[in-house]
Amino acid sequence: MSRAVRICLLPGDGIGPEITDEAVKVLLALGERHGVVFDLHEALLGGAAIDQTGSALPDRTLAEARAADAVLLAAIGGPAWDTTDPDRPRPEQGLLGLRKELGLFANLRPVRIFAPLADASTLRPDVIDGVDMLIVRELTGGLYFGERAREREVADAGGPGRAGMRAYDTCVYDEFEIERIARTAFEAARGRRRLVHSVDKANVLETSRLWREVVHAVAADYPDVALVDMLVDNAAMQLVRRPAQFDVMVTENMFGDILSDEASMLTGSLGMLASASLGEGTALYEPSHGSAPDIAGRGVANPLAMLLSVELMLRMSLDMDAAADDLSAAIAETLGAGFRTADIAADDTPPELLMGTAEMGDQVVARL
Repeated sequence: MSRAVRICLLPGDGIGPEITDEAVKVLLALGERHGVVFDLHEALLGGAAIDQTGSALPDRTLAEARAADAVLLAAIGGPAWDTTDPDRPRPEQGLLGLRKELGLFANLRPVRIFAPLADASTLRPDVIDGVDMLIVRELTGGLYFGERAREREVADAGGPGRAGMRAYDTCVYDEFEIERIARTAFEAARGRRRLVHSVDKANVLETSRLWREVVHAVAADYPDVALVDMLVDNAAMQLVRRPAQFDVMVTENMFGDILSDEASMLTGSLGMLASASLGEGTALYEPSHGSAPDIAGRGVANPLAMLLSVELMLRMSLDMDAAADDLSAAIAETLGAGFRTADIAADDTPPELLMGTAEMGDQVVARL
């Protein structure tokens, strides 16, 4: 009897539906190979949800996510929904709300170099040689969730005739939030090279000073894992200077958002970086790139980050390591055969090896 697995699919906006199609093709192929029935339930999130329901996170979507064994999200956002009006919904509110409602406090982003793509990075091959790191980002605290507002200043408060608007965003962290993300990082490091870099701004920010104190307290429970403190500005520099030094990097919400996007370029493209968001409820898997509205509908987007997110989902939520190994090997073989989408192609890539979204997905499926 086949095993049934329920997946909530969130295609979202921009290139999202296109790369979701490739994920579905891969899941169906894997299901046939491994005797699993993937029960796929598609729901709205982000701009598409705003257009149809007025909300970036409709109630039905949240219910589908809670009922699923895992959630697979493609991408959200785009200029059609950009606004500075605090009273209008934005696509990002859907993702932030989904993470909060599902209790997803840890975002894991593996950064690894596929040997055939060494030349796709903007850094020299000798700089990225040996890069295999995991960025662990706290997801539910910090500036993205703190109190924020705009208000009109009192006339002349900044000098004669200087009345105007002021805005603020508040960065807040509780001790328990720091402790649980630190434990996530140390546990991950035990299965890797046993090294954690904790990234903060403790020379300036009080939240970072608390962060450092709590991380050191947690480290005492992991004497087999080395801990290195690193200021965020130095971490940004070291990621492009000597990235292979990192094993597990743990940091707060905004720092992690920025550094993980920087780290993605070590691989040559955001189109090669997957992520997993874990916590108390259904886990969420998504590529780290955005919705790329400039190429949406053209069939040229790189689907591999989406497929690598499927690999993470198979391993971390579905206990399907053999299927994940098959998918990882199929992606590596596809790249090894020279097939490329435009974002990872070299100037001299032969036209017959230059693939669109569906063609790249087909190449991976063929190797399954």
